[in-house]
Amino acid sequence: MLFVVSGPSGCGKSTLIGLVMGDLGGVRFSVSHTTRRRRATEVDGREYHFVTKKEFEAMIREGRFLEWAVVHGRQYGTSRAEVDEKAAAGDVLLDIDVQGARQVRASGRPASFIFIMPPVFKELRRRLIARRTENRASLARRLADARKEIGAYLEFDFVVINEDLETAAAELKSVILASRCRPGSRKKKIDGILRSFFPEGVRR
Repeated sequence: MLFVVSGPSGCGKSTLIGLVMGDLGGVRFSVSHTTRRRRATEVDGREYHFVTKKEFEAMIREGRFLEWAVVHGRQYGTSRAEVDEKAAAGDVLLDIDVQGARQVRASGRPASFIFIMPPVFKELRRRLIARRTENRASLARRLADARKEIGAYLEFDFVVINEDLETAAAELKSVILASRCRPGSRKKKIDGILRSFFPEGVRR
C-alpha cells in the first residue's frame, strides 16, 4: 500500500513519519530526489537523494518520476523505481508536497492520502523559525506557500492535526493500520481463506 503524507512545510511530516516507522513494522520510506542544497545534518540517500538540476531534468525527460514539482524554488521528485522496489516488500510512505500528491492521485495508483495540518498559523511560523534553516526570504516564501496549500486538505482521505506530537503520531499510525484492513489491501489473504471454504472454486 502507498501512503502519501502531505502538508505545509513545518507541519511536522518528517517527524511524524519517523515516529511511525520506528513503531510500526512493514513500512518503508521512499527517499525523494531534490536539487536543493544539502543541510549540515542531512545525509545523501537518507533524507533525500541530492542531485544537480541537470541530473534532475534528465530524470524528468526519461519519465523516471512518479511525481515531481518545484517547491520553494527547488525541484523535488519521487522515483518510480524506488517506490516499486520498496512496495514489493511492504507498505511505502511518501513525504511530498500538495502538488506531488495531486500527481500521484491523477496517476491512478492505489494510495491513501493523508494531510498533516498545524494547529494554527502562528505555530507553523514558530516551528519554521525554530528549525533555523531559513533566511528571511525563504521563511516568507514557505509561509506564503502554506497559505496556498492549507485549503487542499479537502482533497485528502484523512487529516491529522499535529498539535500534540504523540497524539498525531498515534493517529497517523491508526490510518495506516486501518488502511491495511481494506479488502483490496488484503486480496491475496482473503482469496486464500475463500479457497479453504470452497476448494472446488472461489465463490463471491
